[in-house]
Amino acid sequence: MVKVTTVVVIIALLIVGTFALLEVSYYSSKLAVEKDIPSPVVLIPSIGVNEKINNVSLSQGVMIDEHSRLPTQGEVVLHGHRTSMGSPFLRLNELKPGDRITLEWPGIGQVNYTVKNSSIVSPSYLLPVSNDTQRVHLITCDPPGLTLNRLIITGDMDTLGEVNNKIIMENPNAHIALIYCFLFLGLGLVLSFFYPIKEDRMLILILVLVISGILFLNYFVPVVDPAMIASVLEWLGLGL
Repeated sequence: MVKVTTVVVIIALLIVGTFALLEVSYYSSKLAVEKDIPSPVVLIPSIGVNEKINNVSLSQGVMIDEHSRLPTQGEVVLHGHRTSMGSPFLRLNELKPGDRITLEWPGIGQVNYTVKNSSIVSPSYLLPVSNDTQRVHLITCDPPGLTLNRLIITGDMDTLGEVNNKIIMENPNAHIALIYCFLFLGLGLVLSFFYPIKEDRMLILILVLVISGILFLNYFVPVVDPAMIASVLEWLGLGL
């Protein structure tokens, strides 16, 4: 008979494996969508952000708001997750006045902004967007993991240069999904080898191998929609 402790460990592995699947599916599907596509890119060197911008969904990373203007044509509004789905805006709160935000935008150029201020607003707040002011607004949830408020970072445009096509075509996150796969497999193997209840070690090992197989499958063939996994986790009260 399986011990209670083993049941708890199995549940924990399933939860951790689901979160790992969320991230692996996010990165693998994102790479498949962005492959060889010259997408706009947001760069924030001070907090390590180098993310492509899409106009489809937050499940594909940083998304441009439907009411946003294009760079040099008004105020740009970008949304990104604070946690999960690659956590592109995890460290957004660390930005301070004077920091640099760069948008590499095909057909427009390299648009540089200087951070002006940050603000915390309610989720119902409607950000006014103007055609006459050259600014960028980065929006994410606050505090991390919760949707109680919105954090908005605002920067004013200062310079416009020639677009860097190398940055637009490259993807610095290409191997992150694979790292998640090997990390789960490695830690899982260690757990199964040193698990104190010897008669349950094989059960733990089989579960680790099955979950790892699912992770690797979704790395090579992204068949699971990360938005669906996120919805399931949220329904279970485990969403971040």
